[in-house]
Amino acid sequence: MMLSDNLQVDLEFIWFTAFVLLLTGYAILDGFDLGVGMLHLFSKKDEERRLMLNAIGPVWDGNEVWLVTAGGALFAGFPGVYATFCSAFYAPIMILLSGLIFRAVAIEFRSKQPMQWWRWMWDIFFSIASLIIAAILGIALGNLIQGIPLDKHKEFIGTLGDLINPYAGLVGLFTIALFFMHGAIYTVMKTEGELHDKMRSWINPSIIFFIMCYAITTVATLIYMPHMSKAVQERPAFFFVAVINMFAIANIPREIQKGRDGWAFISSCVNIICLLALFAIGTYPNAIRASNNPAELSLTIFNSASSQKTLEILLLMAVIGIPMVVSYTFAVYWIFKGKVKLESTSY
Repeated sequence: MMLSDNLQVDLEFIWFTAFVLLLTGYAILDGFDLGVGMLHLFSKKDEERRLMLNAIGPVWDGNEVWLVTAGGALFAGFPGVYATFCSAFYAPIMILLSGLIFRAVAIEFRSKQPMQWWRWMWDIFFSIASLIIAAILGIALGNLIQGIPLDKHKEFIGTLGDLINPYAGLVGLFTIALFFMHGAIYTVMKTEGELHDKMRSWINPSIIFFIMCYAITTVATLIYMPHMSKAVQERPAFFFVAVINMFAIANIPREIQKGRDGWAFISSCVNIICLLALFAIGTYPNAIRASNNPAELSLTIFNSASSQKTLEILLLMAVIGIPMVVSYTFAVYWIFKGKVKLESTSY
């Protein structure tokens, strides 16, 4: 029995880790797509906007697969969390899906007609949708950190107004700043000529904006969300994640100054990995924290997980499926590596 219990705990932790990794993959890959979208309206020339679209053109739809996979993993591995999350965040999820739809339509439709008003309309949709998606993702994470009111049946008893709070809004702004910087670095890495120089001049302002949001959000979290630092206090080894994160952030302007745009992008990716790791460390083992009674009403990875047999089957599928997704992603990025150029088949 003891061996079985240990296996159950291990499977729950493994599947939670897999979910966080999938979410991290989405944040890294679709994060720069959203950043490019937010940057899109800063370019006044149609050629520059087409270059920005084609920088993400071959990969943007594949990047969204990571979000779909993470949602599927949550549904299969932690159905209780999935049910409560979807009911609590129903309106934000619908707004998020609308943003994903409008962004996809805007990318595909904007170059179908040569009229300036037509392209300008879809460019606006593309940028606004990207901004909304980033904000909703941040607001959701902010509420998961802060917690939402739950009843004894683990069901959401709050209102939409409970989800719109200062801390969640701050995390939403922080997410916008993060993806804005990430997208600017990616655009610099993928472009050349006038657009490349213009984007390079935006890197430092985007870094400053991000660092300001990062500092304010960190201070607010330490003051108002003390449970997030509890795991680090109990296990000081986790503090090195925060240290690595700070070094990664500091390395971004250094690599940009030296003209090593690829290394700057890698540093930005490490930054996102560390941020999601700190989120997971701080919230573990809670998947959805009950703000009204965290000790008794919270949904954890232990009281909301599927059966042991289900987790075993899921683990087998993950062992087979995740390497395939990773391999496909690497293959696509390898095929379309290098600077982007406009051709007859371009957007």
